[in-house]
Amino acid sequence: MRKEPCSKCGAGARVIRGSYRFRESGLPHVTLHGIEIIRCPVCGNEDPIIPRLNRLMQVIALGIVNKPYRLRGEEIRFLRKYLGKTGEEFARLIHVDKTTLSKWENNDDRVGDQSERLIRLLALVLGEGLQGSTASTVEAFPRIKDRKPPVRIEIDSEKMSYQYA
Repeated sequence: MRKEPCSKCGAGARVIRGSYRFRESGLPHVTLHGIEIIRCPVCGNEDPIIPRLNRLMQVIALGIVNKPYRLRGEEIRFLRKYLGKTGEEFARLIHVDKTTLSKWENNDDRVGDQSERLIRLLALVLGEGLQGSTASTVEAFPRIKDRKPPVRIEIDSEKMSYQYA
């Protein structure tokens, strides 16, 4: 059994393989499966060992833009940050006021259908490594449904693939 020091208390922690709720992504509904986790038996802290972080972020972005349900504010924020844009820069790209974008990102106002599709398309066109999915994503736009509760995105860290739950 491999051991690592706990990042919180310094005690000897076990390295296990398991599932981890990836809240650090800014998305409360993303779970990574099959990753190594440093789990401390003393303080209960868990630190994920995330393989291929850049590729993981691509997979999450792709999972968001291909989601068959309306985007939530935190997903819009994730896509904006994934593209490396400030709120002001992103708002200018989609031709809205930065306060409107802020309301969308904070779930204070609903993003319109056309703006939502533009956000998805911008993520595909400007996102590193996502351009190959543009045609299939755009063809799926008519099937986007309203849905109130968040959709969980489950990531297989070995295959770097996603599915919805």
